[in-house]
Amino acid sequence: MSGRILTFNIFRYDPQEPGDKPKMVQYQLAETSGMTVFIALNRLRQEQDPSLQFDFVCRAGICGSCAMVINGFPTLACRTLTAKYPKGEITLMPLPGFELIGDLSVNTGKFMRELAERLQLWLHPKGGDMDIHRLEDPMAPEEAAKLYELERCVECGVCVSACATKQMRDTFVGAVGMMKIARFELDSRDGRSADDFYHVIGNQDGVFGCMTLLGCQDNCPKDLPHMQQIAYLRRKMASTLL
Repeated sequence: MSGRILTFNIFRYDPQEPGDKPKMVQYQLAETSGMTVFIALNRLRQEQDPSLQFDFVCRAGICGSCAMVINGFPTLACRTLTAKYPKGEITLMPLPGFELIGDLSVNTGKFMRELAERLQLWLHPKGGDMDIHRLEDPMAPEEAAKLYELERCVECGVCVSACATKQMRDTFVGAVGMMKIARFELDSRDGRSADDFYHVIGNQDGVFGCMTLLGCQDNCPKDLPHMQQIAYLRRKMASTLL
């Protein structure tokens, strides 16, 4: 479909600019073979509007920086081909649920940092041994593979924006928070018990607040097993009540 003229309707608003108001601005661009939304945005900024704000780092679906809402679905711009849209009309909005920096740029880093501090998303060694010079305990390959699967999260924020519960209740930790909790619950080196984790996510802001609408599962660009891990944590948290 190269050679088409694409129409982009892009949300524009700079909260740092006095008097600026949210608006949609239309741009047109000639499509090229293999073009992604990310490539199109870079061309628009280089050729038409240098003030256009959006985020990117790796361009390979690894950093998660270019997440945005594309035609109503949160996803990564660098992994979305413009050829996917036969009508050639593409609407771009910033991810909801995050602090807006400007246009399509949101502060996912602030959200992830606050989430990590709130849920204590770091290894708590058994026995409280914090000696950084001690050799790490060996880990079975099977356990390492399970942890690696959960570590593939790139913190793009797509699951947060796709979550209806999160949009209704700002204190909900979201799938990304529960995925990270599941990672440490599975880690044999972590000294926390199921009861310890219950006091962190065993409530309506955690595993019992999820409405199982599958927004996180359906939209995750890394195809992570969000619902599987939420169900696993629910069983673990429920067992502490018996």
